Amino acid sequence: MNENCNCKAEGINNILSKYTKDKDNLIQILNEVQETYGYVPVEVQEKISEVLDIPLAEVYGVITFYSRFSEEPKGKYNISVCLGTACYVKEANNILDKIKEVLKINEGETTKDGKFSLEATRCIGACSNAPVFVVNGDVYGKATVDKVEEILSKYE
Repeated sequence: MNENCNCKAEGINNILSKYTKDKDNLIQILNEVQETYGYVPVEVQEKISEVLDIPLAEVYGVITFYSRFSEEPKGKYNISVCLGTACYVKEANNILDKIKEVLKINEGETTKDGKFSLEATRCIGACSNAPVFVVNGDVYGKATVDKVEEILSKYE
């Protein structure tokens, strides 16, 4: 594993040692890696592929299919902007644009200081409060562009 990976080889080996080499364990292994390190780096994907004797493309496919998994480290504060129908109709895309402007990042990115990461999501089930965004589980409903900076300042 390269030095840029925050994961230690022994840590990954410890996780892998808990499971049989059955490919049915892939999601459980990925969950544990994600929970432990906050993301699943390419080097770890390669190791999982090797140990489970499955193609790297299959590991990658699972990671990119499920939004739970990330290939990049997420920020201390993960921001999710709902772009489901109710939120979209109430112009949640403007809130997303304002957050991008304030944090100087795009969707799927993390600020250079590692404090914030940003993602657009589909319905989060708070349609009556649209538009909605979430910061580490804190739900901000009936959000407005004017309130974005004030809300984000709470996490400084």
